[in-house]
Amino acid sequence: MAVEFTKENFAQTDEGLAIIDFWATWCGPCRMQGPVIEQLASEYEGEILIGKVDVDQQKELAAQFGVMSIPTIVFKKDGQVVDQVVGYHSKDQLEAIIARLK
Repeated sequence: MAVEFTKENFAQTDEGLAIIDFWATWCGPCRMQGPVIEQLASEYEGEILIGKVDVDQQKELAAQFGVMSIPTIVFKKDGQVVDQVVGYHSKDQLEAIIARLK
């Protein structure tokens, strides 16, 4: 299951590979992206930290990453942003990025 990231627990994304989905409940493409993120979180559990940031609840985190459009998916490796995509992406598209970053 995807982690719900907040400013209080966000530091855990600084180790290894982390995938952060910036989303909101009112966003249609975000609701399409959600099940894909959940599926990846399940399949990569224990290997990759995968979670979500509700931009309405965590405005500071969204601003910190310059999120202007959602969904925005940020890929961090050892605390550094190594990739970022905006808009809906299929499981295959996200897995291609994961394979490249692992």
